[in-house]
Amino acid sequence: MPHSAPQGYTVRPATPDDVGGARRVMLDTFYRDFGYGYTPQWHGDVVDIEGTFLDNPRHLLLVAVHGGEVVATTGVRSGGPSHPPHPRLLAERYAGDTTAQLVRVYVQPGHRRRALARTLVETARDFVADTPGYESLYLHTNVDVEGTGPFWRGLAKEIFDARTTGEHGQGVSTVHFEMPL
Repeated sequence: MPHSAPQGYTVRPATPDDVGGARRVMLDTFYRDFGYGYTPQWHGDVVDIEGTFLDNPRHLLLVAVHGGEVVATTGVRSGGPSHPPHPRLLAERYAGDTTAQLVRVYVQPGHRRRALARTLVETARDFVADTPGYESLYLHTNVDVEGTGPFWRGLAKEIFDARTTGEHGQGVSTVHFEMPL
């Protein structure tokens, strides 16, 4: 069942025409919110949005559009986290095509607190639940970004707090979650 987008917004699967706007949202988030910018070993999907998200029927990139501009994104791709940098136990637990990974849940600052992220995530979760072969939905987030910890704890089950391991280096507070389907 489609989830209603907040008034004035359209939430839908991305098209080739959305790639530039989606990439802008993602790169802005890496630099502004995360403070470390584009990192090739972590962000290859941002360079190849079409190949990663649009050309694979088991993958999805959702966008929220306002006034003709992409202002938020959420992606789904098969396979869990890689090791390194993520803990080996999670890489092994979520390996393979039966895991969907939720990625790139980003909302531009001027559009936050309007339920866009929740709408995008719930739509992505429905896609995963309706796609044959997926058994779990995994994600990780940097809980130092304002609002992310409470947001994800309201939607998903925390499975590993990597802040004590420093898996991504100083200043990156990664927590891993699984969402029920």
